[in-house]
Amino acid sequence: MHTILREEFLKNFDHYIENLSLGAVFIYPTDTLYGIGCDARNNSLVQRVRRIKNSYGFPLSVIVPSKDWIRENLKVEKRHEEWLDKLPGSYTLIFEKKIKDCVADDVNPVNNTLGVRIPKNWFADVVKKAGFPIITTSLNIHGQKPYKSIAEIPNNFKTMVDFAIGDGEISGKASTLVDLTKTPPKITER
Repeated sequence: MHTILREEFLKNFDHYIENLSLGAVFIYPTDTLYGIGCDARNNSLVQRVRRIKNSYGFPLSVIVPSKDWIRENLKVEKRHEEWLDKLPGSYTLIFEKKIKDCVADDVNPVNNTLGVRIPKNWFADVVKKAGFPIITTSLNIHGQKPYKSIAEIPNNFKTMVDFAIGDGEISGKASTLVDLTKTPPKITER
């Protein structure tokens, strides 16, 4: 695994975005925790993330390029707009998909919903410029505590990803889940 500091990543942005679209699985910072992700449109990459995390059969979420992307691909009702106004922020909003293939099938093998985020940090701009959704799931083995820094990641984990974007220690908590397919919305603090 190659570790890149935020400044280097931003300086060589086009190179790294090309790597993302060509099939990289990578570690990146968000406003809450470090995440592990890939191009959410590529089913084999999504399966690779699942193998790394040892997490099967659970829905994964994505960081999306914009609120417009959400409105174009998901079923957004007027009552959902107040939640969209909270983005960017530490929320994962769950919608029913309008466009079935807006992400790979393995992102959510359970049903036709999708959890979306726009984090309140610089990585949201990366996804916006990339123009496609990125898998966002905490940097850990399923059921274990998330790693707070790149230095904490065990060597066997490091061999399974292509690169990591280091941005110091991040010791937040996972985003709040808001299931907007329910009325009233089901809110789950994590």
